[in-house]
Amino acid sequence: MTDVMPEVPEDAGDPLVESYDPAAPAPLGVERVPTGHPGVDVGLERLGDADHLPADGHLEVYEDVHRGLREALAALDARLPTTSPTTPSASPPMSSSYEHRS
Repeated sequence: MTDVMPEVPEDAGDPLVESYDPAAPAPLGVERVPTGHPGVDVGLERLGDADHLPADGHLEVYEDVHRGLREALAALDARLPTTSPTTPSASPPMSSSYEHRS
């Protein structure tokens, strides 16, 4: 056995590298159904922007949508009435399954 490597011509190149051609961005065809909540619906429409971007542009869209959804949830929390200790809560407290053991 010899330690001599066969010579590869410089112009041969790597066929895998030369033949790699990433596909252009294309819509996935996922239907986005409006929810009736304006803040959420805006986020759903924004997700459609990712359909036309290369993968490295998706992060900005996802972060933007995530931020919008968090704001929509925070707005819902801000509108919830607070209950005082003297006001009964709207739903009864949940019972623990441990209370009903025999």
